[in-house]
Amino acid sequence: MSNTPSSVAGSSELATIAPPLWLLAELTYRCPLHCAFCYNPLDYARHDRELDTAQWKRVLTEARGLGAAQLGFSGGEPLLRDDLEDLVAHARGLGFYTNLITSGVGLTDARLGALREAGLDHIQLSFQDSTREMNDFLSSTRTFALKQRVASLIKAHGYPMVLNCVLHRYNLPHVGAIIEMALEMGAEYLELANTQYYGWAWENRLALMPTEAQLREAEAVVASYRAKIGKRCRILFVVPDYYETRPKKCMNGWGSVLLGIAPDGAALPCHAARALPGLTLPNVAGQSLHDIWYRSDAFQRFRGTAWMPEPCRSCDERENDLGGCRCQAFLLTGDPARTDPVCDKSPDHARVREVVLHGAAAAIAEHPLVFRADAASRAFAAGSTKAR
Repeated sequence: MSNTPSSVAGSSELATIAPPLWLLAELTYRCPLHCAFCYNPLDYARHDRELDTAQWKRVLTEARGLGAAQLGFSGGEPLLRDDLEDLVAHARGLGFYTNLITSGVGLTDARLGALREAGLDHIQLSFQDSTREMNDFLSSTRTFALKQRVASLIKAHGYPMVLNCVLHRYNLPHVGAIIEMALEMGAEYLELANTQYYGWAWENRLALMPTEAQLREAEAVVASYRAKIGKRCRILFVVPDYYETRPKKCMNGWGSVLLGIAPDGAALPCHAARALPGLTLPNVAGQSLHDIWYRSDAFQRFRGTAWMPEPCRSCDERENDLGGCRCQAFLLTGDPARTDPVCDKSPDHARVREVVLHGAAAAIAEHPLVFRADAASRAFAAGSTKAR
């Protein structure tokens, strides 16, 4: 990669780097669902080692010492870790605000009670659609009825509830029904997360890419519901990058807010950084979080603006998006150091338009979904729930 800064920052440089605010603890890649838009790496089954309980506790302690205040327990499915309650209790003792990001599979009344006692603050429950048929198809499981029961349990235990639904060609026409489902379940917050195309979503981009008409119709439905329901439920609807002319900041800036830790201890500046070539990810097994955040090449590589090529380098908007998404740049151009092609100032912007037009024109029957599962990964997902 070009424009690589030094991997060791001096004391004056360290003073300009803000501490991480959000720790994403990806406890496991194992998952009972097989979603076609999962952001986990395509080769996740190769990374089958997991930090043990003591290692995760050390990570949480170091992250809190750095200044991180928000903690997300994610995966895969974090409920497959039988030490989850222990980790939640440890995080509560450190002063974290904790969020469980879950499919709901394995979240029983007894386990909810145990997590409540351990100090869990917040739960985000995913749905794939508002109907059993489409929800179960998109996850390649029979989980819709289970998710409905879990939503009721979350409310019964007094938790604030966020429902999350990833949007794409298959379910954008159902946005109204998805909002109605969330209202019936008493959700305080609904994340309508339009697909960002990396991981399994990139693999399935031609099948998932909506038409612009679908997207704009869904936006209008969301606006109508916002006006009608007021503060009853806050609805977040983010237009996918491919339909914009300016990219968003990658995780609010590479190495700026988010510190992700993969199941095997690899430290991630963003969810999908594992896919970037030439980026050696540091690992918490052999390096402190302080050194990882402030000194590692991986976190320094695209931090700030010094790494930027033209036209970003001389653009008066460079602080607004900090160059956009490095994974999009790599997937669309083969070079993670190029300007994000979503930007219409990028010399590669036509590639985004080609993907959008090709995907929107493609017949679903011509591009069957590739689900997050094959013979090997199904065996992996069904493996021992013990930490490795």
